[in-house]
Amino acid sequence: MAEPSRGTDRRTFLKSAASAAGAAAIPFVAGAAAAQEAAKGGPEILGPGPVAFTLKVNGKEHALKLEPRATLLDALRTRCGTTGPKEVCDRGACGACTVLLDGVPVVSCMVLAVDAAGKSITTTEGLAGAGGKAHPLHEAFARCDALQCGFCTPGMVASCAALLSRNPDPSPDDVSEAISGNLCRCGTYPRVVRACREAAAAMKGGK
Repeated sequence: MAEPSRGTDRRTFLKSAASAAGAAAIPFVAGAAAAQEAAKGGPEILGPGPVAFTLKVNGKEHALKLEPRATLLDALRTRCGTTGPKEVCDRGACGACTVLLDGVPVVSCMVLAVDAAGKSITTTEGLAGAGGKAHPLHEAFARCDALQCGFCTPGMVASCAALLSRNPDPSPDDVSEAISGNLCRCGTYPRVVRACREAAAAMKGGK
């Protein structure tokens, strides 16, 4: 008697094909469901054209009309006149565009501007006090010579500000961890750490 074939039999093949077809159909079903939900008054679908929204940047509101694909970094630099955050890698890898979103450091090149609407955005400029008085971090960075080319500095300052808001007495390791997402090609990390700790001491009334 001949041995049964060891290859895939017809029934197994048909089952596999049906499963694959079902899986492929899921995105289309989900898309149709989303469209039906929107038609019933569900979540608003924005775009592809410009939409109106407001960004609160450093305490000031900016009424904007941008395509939903516009990044927060682009909106800050080209529409809000805030040039502190720098566009360097534009991939969320270098941290030069770091800003505070409701106090949390984020890379603004990876955040859609419309997603920041209704939240408080703080850049390095916004850390300055009344009348443009420099923040202790600004003063410490200058005093410690914690910058060379300066491209990474606004993001470094933002990350350090977020750290000091939750930890007023950071250790060197705390600062290193806080700026781990901020790349400095000039290699001024030791001075950044020192500047952050000096700013912490100044903010507590120390030397």
